[in-house]
Amino acid sequence: MLFRRLNWNIVGWFRIVSTISYLIIALGLGSMIYHGFAGGHGFQPSHILRLGLSFTGGTDIAVKFTEPTTADKVKQALAGLGMTEESVTTTGHDGKGFIIQTQTAFANNSSVVWDALNKVAPVDRNSSQITSVGPSLGREYLTKALWALVIALGIQFLYIAFRFGWNYIFGLVTVIALMRDAAMMIGIYALADRRADDAFLAAVLTVIGYSVMDTIVILDRIRENTKLMAGAPYETIVNESIKQTMTRSFNTLATVVITLVALLALGGASLKNFAFALLVGICSGGYHSIFYSAPLVLVFRKRQLEAAAKRRRAGLAQDRTVTARSRSETSALQSRGGVPREDIVAARRERRQKAKAARTSAPATQPPRYRRKRDTDGAVAVEEPYSGEEAVIDPLDAQKAGLHDAALEQGHEEIALHLEEFDEPSEEGKP
Repeated sequence: MLFRRLNWNIVGWFRIVSTISYLIIALGLGSMIYHGFAGGHGFQPSHILRLGLSFTGGTDIAVKFTEPTTADKVKQALAGLGMTEESVTTTGHDGKGFIIQTQTAFANNSSVVWDALNKVAPVDRNSSQITSVGPSLGREYLTKALWALVIALGIQFLYIAFRFGWNYIFGLVTVIALMRDAAMMIGIYALADRRADDAFLAAVLTVIGYSVMDTIVILDRIRENTKLMAGAPYETIVNESIKQTMTRSFNTLATVVITLVALLALGGASLKNFAFALLVGICSGGYHSIFYSAPLVLVFRKRQLEAAAKRRRAGLAQDRTVTARSRSETSALQSRGGVPREDIVAARRERRQKAKAARTSAPATQPPRYRRKRDTDGAVAVEEPYSGEEAVIDPLDAQKAGLHDAALEQGHEEIALHLEEFDEPSEEGKP
């Protein structure tokens, strides 16, 4: 309820938010290009981002000394071995355990590594080991990682489009925001000069799931408010929807960030890289869900309405062209001495109106009606036909009165009802 009462025009900040995102992505791209040329051997695409051993292959060394030492002394001891892209991290809190990762393969010549490390302090060989990762396995990891990212984005687009009634705008907005999140994670990783390993891939996929969840909540509120705020400008609907869901988004983001900061500060060496990737991705996802995805819906909606208006204008222009062509044809016909089409249409219309007026003005013929009147003796006397509102005489009475002569002359048969046998009771029926 905190953000709902604020008079913020969040959709009006869209250009600023987009500029910040583009700036971070551009800085990350510049950092990757710099790393590609940093080797002094021209541009090396494999160096634009420091990939972990899961992608490039190399050697992973877990060493345990019998005496405490420092990471700097370990690096100095390994400097003469010609290692490339080496990294040394401390494990544990006693200063005896270290993890060394390098892209140089030492699986077939591990003795030189142990000799160099023994110069720092005695090595506990029972607690130390060397693990080799081949480059073929690294390429397989990288290929599967890219396919996983593409498939995840495609499924997200289809699900969101189906979820919102096959509205391509919502699906397209979500996919664009997710691609921006991934691009910002890669850019910040390049700026921080961190290794992108399998933990980084897991973090990217986790961020995609988290970001789309937060985005769907905002988009669903936009759909609900479109019905509840019918008649209001679409810009107002989108802005109010963002403010109504911002409290929920902020609380969820703050809870996750606190956990990741604690994990980044106090976690082990293998968890710190994963925590850093999640922290970057979730902050980027929350930022885009609130300030970028929902305003982008408004941008696409305006473009959709403008395209519809352009199509309507094109249709009106086509109608005007057809009308002008018809008029030109009429003028040409008149110049040749023919009858214009407008005159033919007007004559037909006038003829139909006259026929309609004749039908409506013709009096309706109704059958004659008779007025019945009884005299004092109870006999029936029939007078002339009458069209008033009094009771109509029975047709049999009219027949007895001779008013059916005209009908007989026209060929109608006389009605004959033999009712005499019912006038007197029969002999059997007498008491």
